[in-house]
Amino acid sequence: MKYSFATILQWVFWIILLFFSLFFLGIMTQSGSIGHSEITHFIKLTLSVVIVPGVFSFFMFYTYLFKKYLQNQKVSTIIIYGLYFALISAIIGNLMLYILLDFNLICHRDTNFISTPIIAFISLLFGSVGFIFKGFFTWSKEIKLKEELIEKTHKTEMALVKSQLDPHFLFNTINNIDILILKDPKEASNYLNKLSDIMRFMLFETKTNRIPLNNELRYIEKYIELQKIRTSNTNYVSYFVDGNPQGKYIAPMVFIPFIENAFKHCNNKKLKNAIAIEIGVTNKIITLRCTNKFNLYQKKKSDNHGLGNELIEKRLNLIYPDQHTLHITKTNNEYIVTLSIPNEKI
Repeated sequence: MKYSFATILQWVFWIILLFFSLFFLGIMTQSGSIGHSEITHFIKLTLSVVIVPGVFSFFMFYTYLFKKYLQNQKVSTIIIYGLYFALISAIIGNLMLYILLDFNLICHRDTNFISTPIIAFISLLFGSVGFIFKGFFTWSKEIKLKEELIEKTHKTEMALVKSQLDPHFLFNTINNIDILILKDPKEASNYLNKLSDIMRFMLFETKTNRIPLNNELRYIEKYIELQKIRTSNTNYVSYFVDGNPQGKYIAPMVFIPFIENAFKHCNNKKLKNAIAIEIGVTNKIITLRCTNKFNLYQKKKSDNHGLGNELIEKRLNLIYPDQHTLHITKTNNEYIVTLSIPNEKI
């Protein structure tokens, strides 16, 4: 069984704390000045004032408070929550004193007035350690993730460029434009400009971590238009954007691999809405729903080009860890991809 670095470090912290407690208890025992009852009293007092409230505070700061800090990053809110958990820890400590030492909270009001801030202070110390631990682990994880992301992104970018500059796609598009030159030179020039824009987007605009959503949508629209000139069926593709993409940012080329795969696997261009692409934009979520119809019994073309789902999902996990949802459904004649990613503002 493998343990993470975070788990090991936590165990080391608790073992060191236990070691010092036993060491101090051993010194008290060796001195011979206290008896068995005093040692038992000391252990119960330590459990009530230090161990139980401290452990509670540690894990509340570790699991909840740091997450709260990441959500709003307001120091005032963190201080309020920290004091709140310290107060709860003090209440727990006083209840432990009452249970283990018969420490009557009503009869010992003066002592209780002193014990409450002491327990709260100790709990804050433990909580601060938990908060620092969680911050350190999160920072280490982000460093490791960024290093992995750089490596994976480089490999994925190369795969994407190779996929998008697929000779079959380029040659077919150029041939179609060449034929169109004789029929409608103006329209052929328009499509040639679209192809140029697509190549420029892939080679230059995808080098940053985030791009405007509008740029991604323009790329998708031009890619679809170039694919549509390969068929006379004007209703071959349905493309619709719902919502306002202005001011929204996403990682480059997140949606296009699914759209590209839809064109590769759709083997009947005569159907109406053989490919349906819908992109929804809200204040928090950007969603792609891409559906392509196919003939289950028709021979499928070679699958050597394009990105596989495994590589696409790995890239999504690196870019949007625990922030995206991907559902892929396959029926007898339809392949449906639904991807939701967080809406980002820069």
